[in-house]
Amino acid sequence: MGRRHGRGFGHFSGGFMDDMGMGGRAFRAGRRLASGDLQLVLLALLAERASHGYELIKALEERSDGFYSPSPGMIYPALTWLEEMSYASVTAEGVRKLYSITDAGRAYLVENQDAADAMLNQLEHVGRRMGRLREALGGIEEDEESDWRELAAARRELKRALREKRRSSPAEKSRVIAILMQAVAQIRGKP
Repeated sequence: MGRRHGRGFGHFSGGFMDDMGMGGRAFRAGRRLASGDLQLVLLALLAERASHGYELIKALEERSDGFYSPSPGMIYPALTWLEEMSYASVTAEGVRKLYSITDAGRAYLVENQDAADAMLNQLEHVGRRMGRLREALGGIEEDEESDWRELAAARRELKRALREKRRSSPAEKSRVIAILMQAVAQIRGKP
């Protein structure tokens, strides 16, 4: 019970999340929550309803609009910790396990409710912001019509090329910007 959860998420490299108005609290590089934060978020989700591990992964994915999708290798150790601390109980349903919050878990969650709410709100906020960013950048997803697959592949290659140029010299960045602006004009049919 001596764990502190009010710190929010780790810092995203490059101050990206600061630019999004997150006040310096964001995900660590790689879109991961610290283990204590993940445990608290899972406990908050279990307070809403008993769930299987896979359902918790999907709940986090949905709340963040696909931005945060923890792996089973992150979820199940966090659930095991909750069980070991008697914050969650487990019921076997065939080969699956159903996790439920316990009275001790509810008490722990009450002590840390502000932090849990803040993290869940951040997940939703980041998801909304990333959704708007995806929309602004074209929003064409690979699972859309097959006519767009080549365009989606070209977008992926462009993103990869831009990531490779991230630490380039100012002159090289200017060259890349000129190429991109020329491409924009050509796509719009302007000379």
